[in-house]
Amino acid sequence: MITLNLDAVGFSDEQFYQLCQANPNWQLERTAKGELTIMPPVGGVSGNREADLITDINLWNRQTQLGRVFSSSTIFRLPNGGVREAWATPIRSPDVAWVTNLRWDALTPEEQEKFPPICPDFVIELRSRTDSLPQLQEKMQEYLASGLRLGWLMNPQAQQVEIYRPRQPVEVVQLPAILSGEAVLPGFSLELPAFD
Repeated sequence: MITLNLDAVGFSDEQFYQLCQANPNWQLERTAKGELTIMPPVGGVSGNREADLITDINLWNRQTQLGRVFSSSTIFRLPNGGVREAWATPIRSPDVAWVTNLRWDALTPEEQEKFPPICPDFVIELRSRTDSLPQLQEKMQEYLASGLRLGWLMNPQAQQVEIYRPRQPVEVVQLPAILSGEAVLPGFSLELPAFD
């Protein structure tokens, strides 16, 4: 992972969008501190885990039709600067994201087409072997500060999941475990064995 400080040059949201369009093979994010993060591609194990998680959420969503599911290729412009001390609008790409129909439909077609200016209601971040745990935890806090209702940070290296909820301490669950979608994803549960 490479991090560059773009805040010093006043890199706008539109310039970030144009940078992403000009470099479609790069996975880019911008932190609340104005840092540009270039993330390496994940390997086969992490890619397979991510695909399984997207499939699980999407199957539940197809039955309930309560919202929209997004892959790690989707970038969201987090509202309210993500955190109180934000220097820039965080522009983040969770591994799995879900947004209610009501909130998605409130966006204009242009907002839906570009980088939606909305924080997902639910996200999953899956730590790969190249990911920094403190950076992922900071990212989860940016989601919470922007309106996230439920988030799971899966850490295969520690065989645990950190559960993020508004105005509550982070809950750490050891694997294997059954995770609940709670009121955010009603009726959804995920049986999560220990990671190989």
